[in-house]
Amino acid sequence: MDINKKIQGLKSIIREHAPLLIAYSGGVDSTLLAVLTRETIGAENMHCVLVDGPEVPRRAVTAAINQSEYLKIPLTVREGVTFSSDLQKTNPHDRCRHCKLGTYTVLKQIADDTDCKYIADGANASDLGEHRPGIEAFSSCGVIHPFIMAGITKQDIREIAYQMELPFWDKPSSACLYSRIPYGEEITYEKLRMIEKGEELLFDIGIRQARVRHHGAIARIEVLPEEMEKIIAHREQIHSFFKNIGFLYVTLDLKGYRSGSMDEVLNSSS
Repeated sequence: MDINKKIQGLKSIIREHAPLLIAYSGGVDSTLLAVLTRETIGAENMHCVLVDGPEVPRRAVTAAINQSEYLKIPLTVREGVTFSSDLQKTNPHDRCRHCKLGTYTVLKQIADDTDCKYIADGANASDLGEHRPGIEAFSSCGVIHPFIMAGITKQDIREIAYQMELPFWDKPSSACLYSRIPYGEEITYEKLRMIEKGEELLFDIGIRQARVRHHGAIARIEVLPEEMEKIIAHREQIHSFFKNIGFLYVTLDLKGYRSGSMDEVLNSSS
């Protein structure tokens, strides 16, 4: 389908579900949805909510708030629901489902307070082929996915943002810090801060897309293949810093960055 027809379909979906509350993260997907919603039904008929918690990097929160101000998107930042101690210890493979159910309770309260009829997120058609229990959880609560409903993919989203000359069109993908810890291994505040500090260093030396996967004493760094030479060039700085924040060994994953690499273990027996 022509991308302009997809955009028109998306705008029709937005109008049909106004006033609309958007689960906002500051990423390309939710930000484009927010911009198109404001353009379609006006800022007075929408609201964005950033649900904050220990799994969200501080840099991402600051960037999301600054971006919403620049784009004139109405935003509320609200503290999320903390995982129970049992979930932190077991860290199940459907962790995202539990997280989204907690997030929904926060979004629903604000939707009621702001008279928003529907809650929407930035999930897109490309997400449907991946392990995404969070999408299923949101769907079960009645959250709508306008991009999926309009048949819009991740590539479409970047193309639309580029055509609209939006500055975030090529912003690297992000994900919560929980996704850096293998399923079945306990989630702790200390691990999350180690991961966040490690990724901060990588961003500071100029790496655009990076993940620090926490495997106990081992840090497994994922970057795009074209950025591996930069890691090697800074290897002594990276190794020293990572040891200072608690890692014993520092490794570079030769396969490179890929979304959801922790999910590979779920299909390892097939």
